[in-house]
Amino acid sequence: MELTTNNFDENVLKAQGLVLVDFWATWCGPCKLMSPIVDELALELDGVVVGKVNVDENPDLARQFNILSIPTFIIFKSGQVIEQFSGSMSKDMLKEKIVKHLE
Repeated sequence: MELTTNNFDENVLKAQGLVLVDFWATWCGPCKLMSPIVDELALELDGVVVGKVNVDENPDLARQFNILSIPTFIIFKSGQVIEQFSGSMSKDMLKEKIVKHLE
């Protein structure tokens, strides 16, 4: 799901359950590496909503969540930030970070 300033509150902050948000940019090499991994996990993980924020197109959201490097991932649970981390990683590592919050 593409997240923007216009739909972020509705799809993330007001959402019940777990939401993974990927802050990225088109010019970012590590973001390009992570994009297919994030897409795969979006299809595989039941009970998790996955969205992406292009920081160049949505600088207000990047500022709001103090995004200093990309890719940055934030996991929200019922609208609250419960974990934030940056950088590229394996699919298994990212999945593990998400799944531990499902319990």
